[in-house]
Amino acid sequence: MAIDLPLIWAMLIAVAVFMYVVLDGFDLGIGILFPTARSSAERDVMMNSVAPVWDGNETWLVLGGGGLYAVFPLAYSVLMPALYAPLIAMLIGLVFRGVVFEFRFKSSPERRGIWDIAFFLGSLTAALAQGIALGAIVQGIDVEGRAYAGGWLDWFTPFSLMTGVAVVIGYALLGATWLIWKCEGPMQAHFREKAQVLGIAMLGAITVVSLWTPLLDDGFAARWFEMPQIIYTLPVPAMVVVLALVLFRSITGTRDAVPFLASLGLFLVTYIGLGISLYPNIVPPSIDIWQAAAPDSSLLFLLVGAAVLIPMILAYSAYAYWVFRGKVRAGEGYH
Repeated sequence: MAIDLPLIWAMLIAVAVFMYVVLDGFDLGIGILFPTARSSAERDVMMNSVAPVWDGNETWLVLGGGGLYAVFPLAYSVLMPALYAPLIAMLIGLVFRGVVFEFRFKSSPERRGIWDIAFFLGSLTAALAQGIALGAIVQGIDVEGRAYAGGWLDWFTPFSLMTGVAVVIGYALLGATWLIWKCEGPMQAHFREKAQVLGIAMLGAITVVSLWTPLLDDGFAARWFEMPQIIYTLPVPAMVVVLALVLFRSITGTRDAVPFLASLGLFLVTYIGLGISLYPNIVPPSIDIWQAAAPDSSLLFLLVGAAVLIPMILAYSAYAYWVFRGKVRAGEGYH
């Protein structure tokens, strides 16, 4: 039985992208929530809660982007010209955030507000750009032959803006629930209130995007609303409802980690729903994973490297989170 290397690599890259979204998502969400902090001390705690792990979280972005370039070169060559603007905006936002992590604590109190604004704007820009890029992919890329045939602003549509807003809301929810887990006292209570509002907004965004997506393509609609496909896709919205109930019950509960885990679950279920809509295309609507893949010899060679690299990344990440587990308190952390 032949090994389907393109399918294996598609799954690996999908996992890498998801790991980036959920790990760097709460990191970006904290930046988005920066203006809601009630004092400079609270902002210090917010930043200290992610300072030990933020750069490791972005390793998954490198793995996903580098893997796409090496494993699916045709998809890379089509997607990059189509998404240059939002991807460049995302990278600029991430650079701003990285600079702020190093300079904010070394700046004078008078200038710290400038870095706070930079941290917020960098986080917001990166999150919005990621969501817009996602929406542009879902709505379809104009391909002629083996090259991008669209215009410079094809990524800028009402649907892509909606997905951009949805990602910003989702990341903010991840950030708020992360702070519920990592903080205590009045600060934790403050972000419990924020998480309730963001949870409602997140469900609204999921509903709008979920109903809008099938209208973009008849194939999407058939997978979600026609028999027998609906039998296999129905568990996705059902799980969204279940996880939403868990989220709202846990926000006011005593198990501080549960809201964050429920938020991660919502991201996972919606990500699976996205995969159901797009599969087997990697560049909707015309290029599938087998058409875009590199030769099997290259895929096998890279798979050997991935078998070594991915466990190392997982081990490093798990160790970092274990070492820096527990609550973050004012006056403790990154300096």
